[in-house]
Amino acid sequence: MPDLCSMYNVEAIRAEFPILQQTVHGRPLVYLDNAATTQKPRSVIQAIVNHYENNNSNVHRGNHTLSQRATDAFEATRGKLQRHLNAAFEHEIIYTTGTTGAINLVAHGFRSLLGPGDEVLVSQLEHHSNLVPWQMLAQHSGATLRYIPILPDGSLDLDEAQRLINPKTKLLAFNHISNALGTVNPVKQLTDWAHAVGACVLVDGAQGMAHRRVDVQALGVDFYTASAHKMYAPTGIGLLYGKTEWLEKLPPYQGGGEMIATVTMAHSTYAPLPFKFEAGTPSIEAVVGWGAAMDWVTALGMDALMAHESELMAYGTEQLTAIDGLVLFGTTADKAAVLSFGFAKVHPYD
Repeated sequence: MPDLCSMYNVEAIRAEFPILQQTVHGRPLVYLDNAATTQKPRSVIQAIVNHYENNNSNVHRGNHTLSQRATDAFEATRGKLQRHLNAAFEHEIIYTTGTTGAINLVAHGFRSLLGPGDEVLVSQLEHHSNLVPWQMLAQHSGATLRYIPILPDGSLDLDEAQRLINPKTKLLAFNHISNALGTVNPVKQLTDWAHAVGACVLVDGAQGMAHRRVDVQALGVDFYTASAHKMYAPTGIGLLYGKTEWLEKLPPYQGGGEMIATVTMAHSTYAPLPFKFEAGTPSIEAVVGWGAAMDWVTALGMDALMAHESELMAYGTEQLTAIDGLVLFGTTADKAAVLSFGFAKVHPYD
């Protein structure tokens, strides 16, 4: 077995997660469902408690001390996320309810931009969140939905992808990392192909942002989405990164408070970015907790985290493939720390 403590003091880090200190069925809890949602370190939980005990107030709407404190913390997280993704501007980071909310925001905006004869291209590797909104968009707009197939090893068929991307393609949507197979897709290559025909690119980064260094400017993507709860932060909050020109082009997703500049009985004008897409009172404590999670990840070091995951992945793959009758699904060379497998005639639940 490799030295899994070479990059981390694993036990010390495990001790930072209160939920992992319990026993289940008489044994210490082992949690392997991080692709679905991650557990929260004590610093994140304490940040949420501190917000409610000391700073609870609405943001951007009060001149009193509590509102100013809450607003400062809320916007500080936006700055951390901008730096983590290397977005050009803070206003390109839009708070959403999660990756699903972010994708739906873009899909709703494209309803006014697409029509019959246009094509939307997604891959067969997608989570429902990056599939159903595009099906709904196609039904509403009359556009045609096409799919990039996957190869037996779990990677995308890039030859077919290049053939499918054509001047009719108006939007290409695919995940950075597959939640089911761990496949890491060639984001830059696919984005360049799409831009060559004038298509917009959205990347589902629910797994990508948690497991890789992401530079949206280097990748060139038009939209990138993420969920906080995939990276040690609370549920119910996520982000949409969008290039300024695209965010200006899309109509608001929801109407209400915060997203308006002026309102009369006859007409309303919209607030500038990012508030144009942030209607209503947000999940303030979740944003504050996300800021604490970003600090926690930064302190660990993204490079060390990636190296540790790679070490675990190599060990897990070695051990599982030694089991007679076990079949691994998703065996492409470039993959993240996800191991999906079947075993003889045993049902997956067992």
